[in-house]
Amino acid sequence: MPSVELKGLLLDYAGVLDDPGRGAGGEPPMLVVARSARKAGLRTALVSNAEGLIDPGLPELFDAVVLSGVVGVAKPSPEIYRLTARRLELETGDCVMVDDLRRNVDGAVEAGMVGVHHRDVESTVTELVALFGLEIPPDLG
Repeated sequence: MPSVELKGLLLDYAGVLDDPGRGAGGEPPMLVVARSARKAGLRTALVSNAEGLIDPGLPELFDAVVLSGVVGVAKPSPEIYRLTARRLELETGDCVMVDDLRRNVDGAVEAGMVGVHHRDVESTVTELVALFGLEIPPDLG
């Protein structure tokens, strides 16, 4: 178990939230993870270098949505992660950032967050379960 209590989960959109995993349809597995995290009482955020979202329903799934095209700072700058933590009303050290690009994970770590480099749904879910103790449906990935 981590020595600090992690309270926030930040997820990238392209490459993480839209990763279909091994599934053949339905909701992307990392969206299921986001729902599970929020249901468990974690604060959740979508952080993207996009200017806008394709799916207008995404913001209702998160406590905060931070888009670089809107806030004027982009990943991997540590400032976008600090801004997101403030919007979640958390310290950066209370947060985990999941991104498929190593440089973006490194920026989050520089800001004081725990970084998870998303390579595939299965390994990311395994890491998040270990970090947060989340109960995730076993068929994800």
